[in-house]
Formats: sequence, C-alpha cells, structure tokens
Amino acid sequence: MPIALFALTLSAFAIGTTEFVIVGLLPTMAADLNVSLPSAGLLVSLYALGVAIGAPVLTALTGNWNRKHVLLSVMALFVAGNLLAWQSPGYSTLILARILTGLAHGVFFSIGSTIATGLVAREKAASAIAIMFTGLTVALVTGVPLGTYIGQHFGWQTTFLTVALLGLIALIGSALLVPSTLPQAAKTSLTEQAKVLMQPRLLLVFAITALGYGGTFTAFTFIAPILHEVSGFATSTISILMLVYGVSVAFGNIWGGKLADKHGPTQALSVIFTGLSLVLLLLTFAAPNPVTAVIIMLIWGMFAFGNVPGLQVYVVKLAEHYTPNAVDVASGLNIAAFNIGIALGAWGGGLVVEQSGLMTTPWVGAIVVAVALLLTRLSQRFDKRQPELARSL
Repeated sequence: MPIALFALTLSAFAIGTTEFVIVGLLPTMAADLNVSLPSAGLLVSLYALGVAIGAPVLTALTGNWNRKHVLLSVMALFVAGNLLAWQSPGYSTLILARILTGLAHGVFFSIGSTIATGLVAREKAASAIAIMFTGLTVALVTGVPLGTYIGQHFGWQTTFLTVALLGLIALIGSALLVPSTLPQAAKTSLTEQAKVLMQPRLLLVFAITALGYGGTFTAFTFIAPILHEVSGFATSTISILMLVYGVSVAFGNIWGGKLADKHGPTQALSVIFTGLSLVLLLLTFAAPNPVTAVIIMLIWGMFAFGNVPGLQVYVVKLAEHYTPNAVDVASGLNIAAFNIGIALGAWGGGLVVEQSGLMTTPWVGAIVVAVALLLTRLSQRFDKRQPELARSL
C-alpha cells in the first residue's frame, strides 16, 4: 500500500478524535463555559450538522477542483477550526469552531475515499478505504480516551491544540506524499449532482449505512457504563479494555476491507451485519459475567466497524453505474449517512436507557442492525437483475 495512505489515516485519526472527544469532556466544558449540559451537548450535535452539510454540499461545490488541493484546503480548515476552539473566548465562538471542523470532516471523508482508491489498483480499493478509516476507528477508542485525559488534566483547550497539531502533521504529510495527478472527477452540473438524491438504489444504501452504523452506536455509546454497572469492572480497568477493544476494531476494519475485496461489498456486508447482530444479542446475556463480557466485547470490535469499507466502496460502485458524474457527491452523502446513524443511534440509545435501562440497548441495537441486513439482501437482489452492475461488484 502507498505510504500516502498513512497520511490520510493520520488525518482520519485527528478528525475522529476531535469529533468524539468532546463527549468525555462535556461536564468539564459545561462548568468552565458556565452553560448547562444540554447546551454543551449541542457542541456534539452542531458538529454532526457540519458533517452532514459539508459532506454532500461542499463536496459538490469543489467537485471540479484538483483532488489534492481540496484535501489540503480541508485539512487547513480543520487545523484552523481546532485552533479557534483552543482560543475560544466563550461558548458562541466554540460553536463556530465546531461547525467549521464538522464541515472539514464531511468533505475529508467523502474525497478521502476516492483519493484512497485512486492510489491503488482497482482490486485493492476496499482495502485502501479500510486503511484510511482505521484512523477513524482507532480514534474512537484510543485518541478519544487520551484526549479526554489531556482535557481533564491540562484543560479542555489543550485537547483541541493537540488535535490541531496532529492535523498540521497530517497536512504536511499529505502535501509531501499525496500525488497531484490523482484521477479527477469529470465536470458535473448541479442537475447531475441532484440526481444522486433522486436515485432509489443509492438512497437504499444510505439507509443501510445509517441503520448498520446506528445500530452499533445504540449500544456502543453506553459501553462504559455497561462494563462498570453490569459487568462490575473498575473505571481504571474499563479504560484498558477500551484500548484493547480499539485493537480489535482496527483488525476488524482491515478484515472487512479484505472481505469486500474478495467477495464483493454486499456479500461482505451480509456476513458482517449477521455477525454484528448476533454479537449485540449475545452481549445482552454475556454482560453480567466479566469474562464473557470481555470475550463478546472483543468479538464485537471485529464486527463493529468492519462494515465501513464495504459500505463506502458499495456506494462508489453504485454511483459509478447510476450517477457517474457525481461519484464524489454520492460518497459525501454516505458520510452524512454515517453521521446521521451515529447521532440517531446515540440519541435512540439514550431514550432506551431512560425507558428500559442499560441492558436494553444491545438487543435494540441488534434489531436495528438486522433491519440493515434485510435491506442489504434486498439491494443485492436488485444488483443481480443488472448483469453489468453485478459483474462490477
């Protein structure tokens, strides 16, 4: 794999850290900014809004730019947003900083996928996307705890400064390593771009993405309290378990990419969604025992984010067939679907906890993922009706 992929991976790590680290810092930031916890929680929601807008809209507006120039511009915006958060004099400025970094996040992952596939041979496309997304998945369980630790001991502003420095290193790496001669998307009109939203096959995959990812976050959002209150682990032990889980996630992400390369994205997604739904269901019964809880947690890590490369490469392949002049836009909308899934999964999980308790979240998440599995099988049926498309998958 080209070394340029690792510059993209570092960028993904920095971006993933800045998205989720704020969850662990909410109480500290609310007290420091003199706002309520719900108001501090808006910093998470508005970031997701920035991603949802940035992914499709800004990707479309920059569709005719040189891919490397867009990448460098996005990473510069990301660094600027985090520096603004570091120096924020108050809550309003911090909101602006979060929206800016969310916009950068959305564009990065939409064009990052096409850049990653442009760096490798066609048959390694899903693996290349998996390597890039490994940065995001590892950030969820290593960068976030580390950023939370820094924020709690040195001030939350220091966390944003640290992430900005990581983003700057990634920016320099991309400037030096990513070639300027990447495949360029064909010029496309706004009408062509709008066709993505009117293409039922792509809308179906966006729904699969939101449900498949959202089902995981219904339970994952509350994994720490489950391990503490149900499994009986001490807080210090949970942080170690989360790091081990991160290693499992990284391996699962790579495995998911190889599976999609070898058997095609829909077949890989069927396997992963089946495994993920079963694991979440088993967690309902395994959590009270510390040993079985750890075993299930590690297996969960293998499946939890293994669907990312398959989903992203599937959207790209379908877009090449149905909307060939708006592939980046379709990729961007899929990134928005990932974030909608995260937001709805975490929000829905919170409602479930309020109504039925912590241990209801795993089996509710399993049901959501099972729906994603059914939609994947339906999409697979549609693919088979078009031999040319089926061959390309």
